[in-house]
Order: sequence, then structure tokens, then C-alpha cells
Amino acid sequence: MTRLMVLGLLMHKPMTGYEIQQVLQMTQSDKWAGILPGSIYHALKKLEAEGLVMLEAVEHTGNRAKAIYRITDRGREAFRKLLEETLRQSSVVFPTHLYTAVSFLGELPPDVAIAALEEQRRRIEADYAAMRTGQREKEKYGPVPPHVHRLFRNMYDHFELQLRLLDDLQALLAEEPPKPEDGGNEP
Repeated sequence: MTRLMVLGLLMHKPMTGYEIQQVLQMTQSDKWAGILPGSIYHALKKLEAEGLVMLEAVEHTGNRAKAIYRITDRGREAFRKLLEETLRQSSVVFPTHLYTAVSFLGELPPDVAIAALEEQRRRIEADYAAMRTGQREKEKYGPVPPHVHRLFRNMYDHFELQLRLLDDLQALLAEEPPKPEDGGNEP
């Protein structure tokens, strides 16, 4: 996703690696796209070597130099092809850690399982709030196209669906009577 995101951002205007990183972090795009900060600079160097981006200018401020990159015509073509390929891929992803753990939920005392699910709830709610903040940041850059609003709505639906599952699981665990300990010698 790093290549697609870097090329996509450069489609709008020339930028430094730092600017790309800041846009991704402010809009929370780095989280949902799974982009690590260091991968941006690596991608820029690789894209430059492939002729998909080029160094437009180097600005010096004090002892620091900022490399500003712009996308080339070949880069625009590669971006469109990569975008089309990415849109064709299946994008359904399951929360495998949760699903695996829930498969064995009966092996934990209910209070321990409920506490763990509550911790997950807090984390999901924090991510949800961060995503909403990211949307507000994105809106500061100008009008957000209708398809991007639908993207945000879809992400929020996923958060709400996950939170609903956690509610259901916690309610189920609260109903269950505790299991006897497996001591083997009790009457």
C-alpha cells in the first residue's frame, strides 16, 4: 500500500517524504493502510530508481536539506495501473486474533474473559476516535469527495460491528454460570 499511497499523494502536488508522512499521520491513513514511517523514504528512493518519481528540488534551511519529489508521467501511468489492480483485489479481512481467541473463550473464567474483552473495547474505541479525528483533519485540506465520505462511513460501520460483537460476547459471558475447576478428585 505504501507505493500506492505515495504515488497517489504525489498526484496532487510535489512533496517531501516528511510531508507525505505528516499527511498520512494526521489523516490516520497510515493506520488503516498499514504504512510504517520509514517505508515512505524507502518507497521514494525505489520509485525514483524506477523513474516513477523524480527529485524536483532540494531546499536548504540551515544545515538541513529537504528533497521534494514529484511524480513523472510513467509514475502517473503506474499509479493508475496499481490503483486498478488494488481495486480488483478482495478486501474482506477478518479479525483473526479475536476469532481465534473466541473459539476457546470457554477456557477462561468469565470475569477474566470479560476484562480482556473490555480492554479490547477501549482500544477499539480509541482507534475509532482517532479515525474520526483523521476525517476532520482530511476535511481541513479541502472538500472531501463523496467516495471518501463513503469510505469513512464503511470504516465506522466496521468499528461499530466489532463493538457490537464485543457487547454480545460480554453479555453471553455474564450469563454463564462459572465452570467447576478441573480438579478430578472432588465429589
